[in-house]
Amino acid sequence: MKHGKQACVIGWPIEHSRSPLIHGTWIARYGIDAAYSKVAVKPEELRDFLSTLGDRGFVGCNVTVPHKEAALALAAERHPTALAVGAANTLWIENGHLHAMNTDTYGFMANLDATAPQWRKIDRPPVVLGAGGAARAIVFGFLEAGVGRVVVCNRAPDRAETLAQHFGPKVEPAPWSERSRIGCQASVIVNTTTLGMKGAGDPDLDFQIFDSTVIVADIVYVPLETAMLKAARAAGLATVGGLGMLLHQAVPGFEKWFGIRPEVTPDLVRLLEADIEGRA
Repeated sequence: MKHGKQACVIGWPIEHSRSPLIHGTWIARYGIDAAYSKVAVKPEELRDFLSTLGDRGFVGCNVTVPHKEAALALAAERHPTALAVGAANTLWIENGHLHAMNTDTYGFMANLDATAPQWRKIDRPPVVLGAGGAARAIVFGFLEAGVGRVVVCNRAPDRAETLAQHFGPKVEPAPWSERSRIGCQASVIVNTTTLGMKGAGDPDLDFQIFDSTVIVADIVYVPLETAMLKAARAAGLATVGGLGMLLHQAVPGFEKWFGIRPEVTPDLVRLLEADIEGRA
């Protein structure tokens, strides 16, 4: 059965994507004549796929690894979020042109505001662990929120320095070895590294020395609660998991493609939690 508007998520591989579950739930909830699918696209096929996106019947798509940087380069219109991060995760066709944006910034900040809004009242700099694409998205989010200084700790110091140069004097690189000492007086400390993913590794922070008001966030969502978040919670600190970022980052794309701004509801959170626990 052919649906009215169609969107998809592309990547290589793509089997792991939970985007169809999120968008499919919203399509059903709002009663839209639409469909959302996943399409495996090899890197060498990306240019052809995106140049014929409309001909294939799609109004837009999400982009996951390894295509985020290449998708930005192939778009005709690149929005400030995508340029700041250097990668695109959401594409749509408007007036015959392919537009690119990055919704990871929105997803992280919306989830942080929903889960721990008190962060905005803490007059201390956020600390970001990692210096990849997700770190760039989150640093950009903090700067857009009006934060005066953001500290970036990364295992490879040159990458932290490159990220700081990209954003300018408000972003300060710091040694990985100093992460606990610097993090203990942060407003928010965010893990954007792969440490903790699928239960492997841990940024190994000394939460016993942390100020009691520091908020500890992780963008990893498999497992739902990483070792870092468990340790922070055991030390009495407020924590923010990664699942909310995944859900909130899907909102702007859905609105672009289907014309309705969807809500991240407790039911949707529970549905994704059950899916992750079932598959993890």
